Amino acid sequence: MLAPIEQLTIDELVQKQRRFFKTQATKSMAFRLSMLTFLKESIKHYEPDLLEALREDLNKSEMDAYTTEIGFIYDEISRTKRELKRWMRPKRVRGTAIHLGMKSEIRYEPYGTVLIIAPWNYPFQLAVAPLIGAIAAGNTAVVKPSELTPNVARVLTQVLERAFTDRYVASVEGDKDTAQELLDQKWDYIFFTGSTQVGRIVNKSAAEHLTPVTLELGGKSPVIVHGDANVSIAAKRVAWGKWMNAGQTCVAPDYVLVHESQQEAFLEAVKQEAFAMFGNGVGTKRYTRIVNEAHFDRLSHYLTEGDLIFGGETSQDELKIAPTVMTNLHEDADVMKDEIFGPILPVIPYRQLDEVIEFISDRPHPLALYLFTESKDVEKTVMKHLSFGGGCVNDVIMHLTNPNLPFGGVGESGMGAYHGRTSFETFSHAKSILKNTTKFDLPVRYPNFKPAEKLIRLIQR
Repeated sequence: MLAPIEQLTIDELVQKQRRFFKTQATKSMAFRLSMLTFLKESIKHYEPDLLEALREDLNKSEMDAYTTEIGFIYDEISRTKRELKRWMRPKRVRGTAIHLGMKSEIRYEPYGTVLIIAPWNYPFQLAVAPLIGAIAAGNTAVVKPSELTPNVARVLTQVLERAFTDRYVASVEGDKDTAQELLDQKWDYIFFTGSTQVGRIVNKSAAEHLTPVTLELGGKSPVIVHGDANVSIAAKRVAWGKWMNAGQTCVAPDYVLVHESQQEAFLEAVKQEAFAMFGNGVGTKRYTRIVNEAHFDRLSHYLTEGDLIFGGETSQDELKIAPTVMTNLHEDADVMKDEIFGPILPVIPYRQLDEVIEFISDRPHPLALYLFTESKDVEKTVMKHLSFGGGCVNDVIMHLTNPNLPFGGVGESGMGAYHGRTSFETFSHAKSILKNTTKFDLPVRYPNFKPAEKLIRLIQR
């Protein structure tokens, strides 16, 4: 019988996984498929406990918890199992004229033993989604759930212990000291989701061992509501994307740049939509709470930095802040410098699209950008001039729900991507193989072949 995880040091756990990886057991398609099946069955077993843990930690409603956390994972597992055979197949690539008689292909092989560090805002989904990719690629894995959502962390550990042995997949709970101890180990790959500040720490630790990383970070994701936008649709979709999970979503709209001709209509419409979907927040039982007092205090400070159009109510006892819209903000206000990650939405008017381009491009690249317009020329201009991780035209957040679109940031909003096949490729090393024939041997490459230089110059011209 295997020793319980708590009896192992982190170093012992990592070495145990390394030894198991060397057995080659994780590399077969049958093994990977069966492990994904075990994972799904274990999640189903603990689904009621997960729903309760999400309610206890974040006050997520059952519908919210299922759709954005558990159901998302069920779909990702099912899709991965359907596609895995095709993903694992070596990919043939073409050669050039000098490769006559040769075959070239890319083979995907697992990195080895990987570390996944998860955040607190979607504590189950953002721990398990990358794990699915790690399993599909044939790795062993250690998952570090967030200590800020302890009930979800506890159930996640139970899910993984029921599905797997710790020599294959394990959960290690703990605070930032535990995270640092994990980062001090030599890993074959590290996948981190969280803040840009902590992402720098993770990247620095990984560099000590030249470990490749994926950093899923954040940033201030803007919404542009242009003068020709459908304001009612824009307001409804922005309200949904901003205030679900109380704004604690990495790709939530962070602020809105609205054409001055649309500002009044947008403010009125977004107020109506916010109340229709979330009430006043503070008095709504199903409204998600802020994760802890430190974040509640940080967000409460932002409320003093501009004019409140609506919202602003808070409950420190319940750690809730109402859906809030603010205007008349100074550019040096903290709410315009920091990623808000809460239910506060600054709205800033503009006159010309050039102002928008300059405003956004002067800031770090956002994780997401959302544009509402009916003009193809406006769309073309924005896409040409602004760099961001991903985004939508006439919608918000929905780009990350398409598993065929890689999800990730650029610059300070992250590096690398995942979801669907991209998750498999993220946790795989693409190994290039060229196989030559022995039935004939072209002399052109050899130095004693006199016409070689002329032929090579002709071929490579």
